[in-house]
Amino acid sequence: MMKKVLTQSFLILFTAFTAVAQQPLNVGVVGLSHDHVHLLMHQWKKGQVTIAGIAEADQQLIARYKKSYQLPDSLFYPDLNSLLAHKHPDAVLGYNPVAEHINIVEACAPKGIPVMVEKPLATTVAQAERMAMLARKYHIPLLTNFETTWYNTNQYVYDMVKKQDAIGPVRKMVVHDGHEGPREIGCSEDFLRWLTDPVKNGGGALMDFGCYGANLMTWLMDGKAPIAVTAVARHIKPSIYPNVEDDATILLEYPEATGIIEASWNWPFSIKDWEVFGKSGYLHALNPSDLQQRKKSEYQPVKVPEAAYTDNITYLAAVLNGTLKPGNDLSSLENNLIVVRILEAARTSVKEGKRIVLK
Repeated sequence: MMKKVLTQSFLILFTAFTAVAQQPLNVGVVGLSHDHVHLLMHQWKKGQVTIAGIAEADQQLIARYKKSYQLPDSLFYPDLNSLLAHKHPDAVLGYNPVAEHINIVEACAPKGIPVMVEKPLATTVAQAERMAMLARKYHIPLLTNFETTWYNTNQYVYDMVKKQDAIGPVRKMVVHDGHEGPREIGCSEDFLRWLTDPVKNGGGALMDFGCYGANLMTWLMDGKAPIAVTAVARHIKPSIYPNVEDDATILLEYPEATGIIEASWNWPFSIKDWEVFGKSGYLHALNPSDLQQRKKSEYQPVKVPEAAYTDNITYLAAVLNGTLKPGNDLSSLENNLIVVRILEAARTSVKEGKRIVLK
Protein backbone atom coordinates (compact mmCIF):
# COMPACT_ATOMS: atom_id res chain seq x y z
CA MET A 1 0.00 0.00 0.00
CA MET A 2 2.79 2.40 0.97
CA LYS A 3 4.56 1.67 -2.32
CA LYS A 4 1.38 2.45 -4.24
CA VAL A 5 0.93 5.77 -2.38
CA LEU A 6 4.56 6.74 -3.04
CA THR A 7 4.18 5.89 -6.70
CA GLN A 8 1.03 7.97 -6.97
CA SER A 9 2.70 10.88 -5.17
CA PHE A 10 5.67 10.69 -7.52
CA LEU A 11 3.38 10.73 -10.55
CA ILE A 12 1.49 13.76 -9.20
CA LEU A 13 4.75 15.63 -8.56
CA PHE A 14 6.17 14.62 -11.93
CA THR A 15 3.00 15.74 -13.72
CA ALA A 16 3.02 19.05 -11.86
CA PHE A 17 6.71 19.60 -12.63
CA THR A 18 6.18 18.79 -16.31
CA ALA A 19 3.25 21.19 -16.51
CA VAL A 20 5.35 23.98 -14.99
CA ALA A 21 8.31 23.18 -17.24
CA GLN A 22 6.11 23.37 -20.33
CA GLN A 23 4.55 26.71 -19.45
CA PRO A 24 5.30 29.24 -22.21
CA LEU A 25 7.58 32.15 -21.40
CA ASN A 26 5.85 35.23 -20.03
CA VAL A 27 7.57 38.20 -21.65
CA GLY A 28 7.50 41.96 -21.45
CA VAL A 29 7.61 43.85 -24.73
CA VAL A 30 9.29 47.23 -25.25
CA GLY A 31 8.15 49.08 -28.34
CA LEU A 32 5.87 48.29 -31.26
CA SER A 33 7.65 50.33 -33.94
CA HIS A 34 9.93 47.49 -35.12
CA ASP A 35 8.04 45.48 -37.74
CA HIS A 36 9.64 42.27 -36.43
CA VAL A 37 7.22 42.50 -33.51
CA HIS A 38 4.60 40.98 -35.83
CA LEU A 39 6.51 37.69 -35.52
CA LEU A 40 6.10 37.80 -31.75
CA MET A 41 2.41 38.59 -32.09
CA HIS A 42 1.93 35.50 -34.24
CA GLN A 43 3.79 33.43 -31.62
CA TRP A 44 1.45 34.87 -28.99
CA LYS A 45 -1.63 34.06 -31.06
CA LYS A 46 -0.39 30.45 -31.34
CA GLY A 47 0.12 30.18 -27.58
CA GLN A 48 3.90 29.80 -27.89
CA VAL A 49 4.49 32.75 -25.56
CA THR A 50 2.44 34.88 -23.16
CA ILE A 51 2.74 38.64 -22.83
CA ALA A 52 3.01 40.21 -19.38
CA GLY A 53 2.80 43.74 -20.73
CA ILE A 54 3.73 46.06 -23.58
CA ALA A 55 5.55 49.35 -23.01
CA GLU A 56 4.56 51.77 -25.77
CA ALA A 57 3.67 55.47 -25.64
CA ASP A 58 2.47 55.97 -29.22
CA GLN A 59 -1.32 55.82 -29.14
CA GLN A 60 -1.79 55.23 -32.87
CA LEU A 61 0.59 52.26 -32.71
CA ILE A 62 -1.27 50.88 -29.71
CA ALA A 63 -4.62 51.27 -31.49
CA ARG A 64 -3.32 49.53 -34.60
CA TYR A 65 -1.93 46.52 -32.72
CA LYS A 66 -5.02 46.26 -30.52
CA LYS A 67 -7.13 46.04 -33.64
CA SER A 68 -4.84 43.66 -35.55
CA TYR A 69 -4.28 41.17 -32.73
CA GLN A 70 -7.21 41.76 -30.35
CA LEU A 71 -4.87 42.79 -27.54
CA PRO A 72 -6.58 43.79 -24.28
CA ASP A 73 -6.15 47.26 -22.80
CA SER A 74 -4.69 45.72 -19.64
CA LEU A 75 -1.46 44.78 -21.47
CA PHE A 76 -0.38 48.34 -22.20
CA TYR A 77 1.87 50.62 -20.17
CA PRO A 78 3.26 54.04 -21.16
CA ASP A 79 6.87 53.02 -20.47
CA LEU A 80 9.02 50.15 -19.27
CA ASN A 81 9.37 51.39 -15.70
CA SER A 82 5.57 51.43 -15.35
CA LEU A 83 5.38 47.90 -16.73
CA LEU A 84 8.04 46.62 -14.34
CA ALA A 85 6.35 48.30 -11.39
CA HIS A 86 3.36 46.00 -11.95
CA LYS A 87 4.83 42.90 -13.60
CA HIS A 88 7.93 40.73 -13.31
CA PRO A 89 8.21 38.96 -16.69
CA ASP A 90 10.53 36.02 -17.37
CA ALA A 91 12.35 38.24 -19.88
CA VAL A 92 11.92 41.51 -21.74
CA LEU A 93 12.07 41.68 -25.55
CA GLY A 94 13.10 44.89 -27.29
CA TYR A 95 11.38 46.07 -30.48
CA ASN A 96 12.43 49.70 -30.19
CA PRO A 97 15.13 51.80 -31.93
CA VAL A 98 18.61 50.27 -31.63
CA ALA A 99 19.99 53.34 -29.85
CA GLU A 100 17.38 52.79 -27.11
CA HIS A 101 18.26 49.15 -26.38
CA ILE A 102 20.52 50.43 -23.61
CA ASN A 103 17.46 51.88 -21.81
CA ILE A 104 15.94 48.39 -21.57
CA VAL A 105 19.04 46.93 -19.97
CA GLU A 106 19.36 49.83 -17.54
CA ALA A 107 15.78 49.21 -16.35
CA CYS A 108 15.83 45.40 -16.35
CA ALA A 109 19.32 44.42 -15.17
CA PRO A 110 19.01 45.74 -11.58
CA LYS A 111 15.76 43.79 -11.27
CA GLY A 112 17.41 40.58 -12.50
CA ILE A 113 15.26 40.39 -15.64
CA PRO A 114 16.87 38.87 -18.77
CA VAL A 115 16.79 40.86 -22.02
CA MET A 116 16.69 39.93 -25.70
CA VAL A 117 16.82 42.72 -28.30
CA GLU A 118 16.43 42.68 -32.06
CA LYS A 119 19.67 42.94 -33.99
CA PRO A 120 22.08 44.65 -33.65
CA LEU A 121 22.83 44.86 -29.94
CA ALA A 122 23.64 48.59 -29.94
CA THR A 123 24.61 51.48 -32.21
CA THR A 124 27.97 52.23 -30.55
CA VAL A 125 30.70 50.37 -28.72
CA ALA A 126 30.23 52.64 -25.71
CA GLN A 127 26.55 51.65 -25.47
CA ALA A 128 27.34 47.95 -25.95
CA GLU A 129 30.03 47.96 -23.27
CA ARG A 130 27.75 49.64 -20.73
CA MET A 131 25.01 47.11 -21.49
CA ALA A 132 27.50 44.27 -21.05
CA MET A 133 28.73 45.72 -17.75
CA LEU A 134 25.18 45.85 -16.39
CA ALA A 135 24.37 42.34 -17.61
CA ARG A 136 27.47 40.92 -15.92
CA LYS A 137 27.03 42.92 -12.74
CA TYR A 138 23.46 41.71 -12.24
CA HIS A 139 24.01 38.26 -13.80
CA ILE A 140 21.33 38.44 -16.47
CA PRO A 141 21.38 36.93 -19.97
CA LEU A 142 21.63 39.70 -22.59
CA LEU A 143 20.88 38.24 -26.02
CA THR A 144 20.45 39.49 -29.58
CA ASN A 145 17.94 38.07 -32.05
CA PHE A 146 18.89 37.71 -35.73
CA GLU A 147 16.55 36.20 -38.31
CA THR A 148 19.43 34.24 -39.86
CA THR A 149 20.25 32.52 -36.56
CA TRP A 150 17.24 30.26 -37.08
CA TYR A 151 18.15 29.19 -40.62
CA ASN A 152 18.72 25.44 -40.62
CA THR A 153 21.32 25.91 -43.35
CA ASN A 154 23.44 28.35 -41.36
CA GLN A 155 23.45 26.04 -38.36
CA TYR A 156 24.49 23.12 -40.55
CA VAL A 157 27.24 25.09 -42.30
CA TYR A 158 28.75 25.64 -38.86
CA ASP A 159 28.45 21.92 -38.03
CA MET A 160 30.00 20.89 -41.35
CA VAL A 161 32.95 23.24 -40.88
CA LYS A 162 33.54 22.76 -37.17
CA LYS A 163 32.39 19.23 -36.41
CA GLN A 164 32.77 17.40 -39.71
CA ASP A 165 35.81 19.22 -41.16
CA ALA A 166 33.96 19.05 -44.47
CA ILE A 167 35.93 21.75 -46.31
CA GLY A 168 39.15 22.13 -44.33
CA PRO A 169 40.34 25.39 -42.75
CA VAL A 170 38.22 28.42 -43.64
CA ARG A 171 39.89 30.82 -46.05
CA LYS A 172 37.10 33.15 -47.16
CA MET A 173 33.52 33.96 -46.13
CA VAL A 174 31.01 36.02 -48.12
CA VAL A 175 27.65 37.09 -46.75
CA HIS A 176 25.04 38.83 -48.91
CA ASP A 177 22.18 40.46 -47.03
CA GLY A 178 19.81 42.90 -48.62
CA HIS A 179 16.63 43.66 -50.54
CA GLU A 180 15.04 46.39 -52.68
CA GLY A 181 14.94 48.79 -49.73
CA PRO A 182 12.81 49.06 -46.58
CA ARG A 183 10.45 51.62 -48.09
CA GLU A 184 10.23 49.67 -51.33
CA ILE A 185 9.24 46.43 -49.59
CA GLY A 186 6.55 48.16 -47.54
CA CYS A 187 8.01 48.62 -44.04
CA SER A 188 5.73 50.67 -41.81
CA GLU A 189 6.26 54.41 -41.49
CA ASP A 190 6.81 53.95 -37.75
CA PHE A 191 9.68 51.54 -38.47
CA LEU A 192 11.12 53.70 -41.26
CA ARG A 193 11.26 56.79 -39.05
CA TRP A 194 14.05 55.29 -36.96
CA LEU A 195 15.45 52.66 -39.32
CA THR A 196 16.59 55.47 -41.64
CA ASP A 197 17.83 57.73 -38.82
CA PRO A 198 21.63 57.90 -38.47
CA VAL A 199 21.41 58.25 -34.68
CA LYS A 200 18.54 55.96 -33.71
CA ASN A 201 19.69 53.15 -36.01
CA GLY A 202 23.36 54.11 -36.17
CA GLY A 203 23.26 54.19 -39.98
CA GLY A 204 21.38 52.69 -42.89
CA ALA A 205 22.05 49.49 -44.83
CA LEU A 206 25.47 49.14 -43.20
CA MET A 207 23.84 48.66 -39.80
CA ASP A 208 20.59 47.04 -40.89
CA PHE A 209 22.20 44.32 -43.00
CA GLY A 210 25.92 44.51 -42.24
CA CYS A 211 25.29 43.13 -38.77
CA TYR A 212 24.21 39.74 -40.14
CA GLY A 213 27.55 39.03 -41.79
CA ALA A 214 29.53 40.30 -38.81
CA ASN A 215 27.49 37.99 -36.58
CA LEU A 216 27.98 34.86 -38.72
CA MET A 217 31.68 35.49 -39.30
CA THR A 218 32.41 36.10 -35.63
CA TRP A 219 30.71 32.77 -34.89
CA LEU A 220 32.69 30.85 -37.50
CA MET A 221 35.93 32.52 -36.36
CA ASP A 222 35.44 31.14 -32.82
CA GLY A 223 34.51 34.48 -31.27
CA LYS A 224 37.65 36.28 -32.42
CA ALA A 225 37.51 39.84 -33.68
CA PRO A 226 39.06 40.62 -37.06
CA ILE A 227 42.47 42.25 -37.25
CA ALA A 228 41.15 45.12 -39.33
CA VAL A 229 38.01 46.44 -41.02
CA THR A 230 37.71 48.35 -44.29
CA ALA A 231 34.38 49.57 -45.65
CA VAL A 232 32.89 51.42 -48.59
CA ALA A 233 29.38 52.87 -48.51
CA ARG A 234 27.20 54.26 -51.30
CA HIS A 235 24.25 56.65 -51.34
CA ILE A 236 22.44 55.49 -54.46
CA LYS A 237 18.92 56.70 -53.56
CA PRO A 238 19.33 60.00 -51.66
CA SER A 239 15.81 61.06 -52.57
CA ILE A 240 14.41 58.05 -50.69
CA TYR A 241 17.04 57.74 -47.95
CA PRO A 242 18.44 61.27 -47.53
CA ASN A 243 20.23 60.75 -44.22
CA VAL A 244 21.88 57.32 -44.42
CA GLU A 245 23.82 55.08 -46.79
CA ASP A 246 21.81 52.50 -48.70
CA ASP A 247 24.63 50.18 -49.78
CA ALA A 248 27.80 48.99 -48.04
CA THR A 249 30.67 46.55 -48.55
CA ILE A 250 32.73 45.58 -45.51
CA LEU A 251 36.04 43.70 -45.62
CA LEU A 252 37.17 41.82 -42.50
CA GLU A 253 40.76 40.64 -42.16
CA TYR A 254 41.55 37.58 -40.02
CA PRO A 255 44.96 35.90 -39.57
CA GLU A 256 44.18 33.16 -42.09
CA ALA A 257 40.82 34.17 -43.57
CA THR A 258 38.98 37.05 -45.19
CA GLY A 259 35.36 38.06 -44.74
CA ILE A 260 33.32 40.07 -47.23
CA ILE A 261 29.97 41.49 -46.14
CA GLU A 262 27.67 42.87 -48.84
CA ALA A 263 24.74 44.84 -47.41
CA SER A 264 22.24 46.68 -49.56
CA TRP A 265 18.88 48.38 -49.91
CA ASN A 266 19.38 48.40 -53.69
CA TRP A 267 18.97 44.84 -54.88
CA PRO A 268 16.30 43.58 -57.30
CA PHE A 269 15.13 41.04 -54.72
CA SER A 270 15.85 39.84 -51.19
CA ILE A 271 18.99 37.79 -50.54
CA LYS A 272 20.25 36.36 -47.26
CA ASP A 273 22.93 33.84 -48.07
CA TRP A 274 26.34 32.70 -46.81
CA GLU A 275 29.31 31.34 -48.74
CA VAL A 276 32.24 29.65 -47.00
CA PHE A 277 35.39 28.72 -48.88
CA GLY A 278 37.69 26.20 -47.22
CA LYS A 279 41.06 24.79 -48.23
CA SER A 280 39.40 21.70 -49.75
CA GLY A 281 35.81 22.69 -50.51
CA TYR A 282 33.01 25.23 -50.63
CA LEU A 283 29.61 25.60 -48.95
CA HIS A 284 26.79 27.90 -49.99
CA ALA A 285 23.72 28.38 -47.81
CA LEU A 286 21.33 29.93 -50.32
CA ASN A 287 18.42 30.50 -47.94
CA PRO A 288 16.96 28.93 -44.77
CA SER A 289 16.57 25.48 -46.34
CA ASP A 290 18.85 25.06 -49.39
CA LEU A 291 22.54 24.26 -49.01
CA GLN A 292 25.06 23.39 -51.72
CA GLN A 293 28.50 21.84 -51.45
CA ARG A 294 31.26 21.82 -54.03
CA LYS A 295 34.60 20.03 -53.78
CA LYS A 296 35.74 19.94 -57.41
CA SER A 297 33.70 20.83 -60.47
CA GLU A 298 30.12 20.01 -59.51
CA TYR A 299 27.68 21.53 -57.06
CA GLN A 300 25.87 19.00 -54.90
CA PRO A 301 22.78 19.63 -52.77
CA VAL A 302 23.25 18.88 -49.08
CA LYS A 303 20.46 17.37 -47.01
CA VAL A 304 19.97 19.77 -44.13
CA PRO A 305 18.67 18.52 -40.75
CA GLU A 306 16.45 20.70 -38.62
CA ALA A 307 18.43 22.75 -36.13
CA ALA A 308 17.99 22.25 -32.39
CA TYR A 309 16.44 25.71 -32.08
CA THR A 310 14.51 27.32 -34.91
CA ASP A 311 13.06 30.41 -33.21
CA ASN A 312 14.07 32.97 -30.62
CA ILE A 313 11.44 32.04 -28.01
CA THR A 314 12.38 28.35 -27.83
CA TYR A 315 16.05 29.31 -27.64
CA LEU A 316 15.43 31.93 -24.94
CA ALA A 317 13.46 29.43 -22.86
CA ALA A 318 16.36 26.97 -23.04
CA VAL A 319 18.81 29.64 -21.88
CA LEU A 320 16.57 30.67 -19.00
CA ASN A 321 15.95 27.12 -17.77
CA GLY A 322 19.67 26.37 -17.86
CA THR A 323 19.67 23.68 -20.54
CA LEU A 324 21.63 25.89 -22.96
CA LYS A 325 24.60 28.19 -22.40
CA PRO A 326 25.04 30.80 -25.15
CA GLY A 327 28.86 30.72 -25.12
CA ASN A 328 29.89 32.41 -28.38
CA ASP A 329 26.77 31.45 -30.33
CA LEU A 330 24.94 33.83 -32.65
CA SER A 331 22.73 35.31 -29.92
CA SER A 332 25.43 35.60 -27.26
CA LEU A 333 26.63 38.80 -25.65
CA GLU A 334 30.26 37.98 -26.44
CA ASN A 335 29.59 37.55 -30.14
CA ASN A 336 27.48 40.67 -30.38
CA LEU A 337 29.96 42.90 -28.61
CA ILE A 338 32.34 42.07 -31.46
CA VAL A 339 29.58 42.69 -34.02
CA VAL A 340 29.16 46.24 -32.68
CA ARG A 341 32.93 46.78 -32.79
CA ILE A 342 32.97 45.69 -36.43
CA LEU A 343 30.05 47.97 -37.34
CA GLU A 344 31.59 50.98 -35.58
CA ALA A 345 34.94 50.34 -37.29
CA ALA A 346 33.13 50.07 -40.65
CA ARG A 347 31.44 53.45 -40.13
CA THR A 348 34.78 54.97 -39.18
CA SER A 349 36.40 53.45 -42.27
CA VAL A 350 33.71 54.96 -44.49
CA LYS A 351 34.07 58.36 -42.84
CA GLU A 352 37.87 58.45 -42.87
CA GLY A 353 38.43 56.49 -46.06
CA LYS A 354 40.96 54.12 -44.58
CA ARG A 355 41.54 50.68 -43.10
CA ILE A 356 40.72 50.54 -39.37
CA VAL A 357 42.84 48.28 -37.17
CA LEU A 358 40.91 46.85 -34.23
CA LYS A 359 42.66 47.03 -30.87
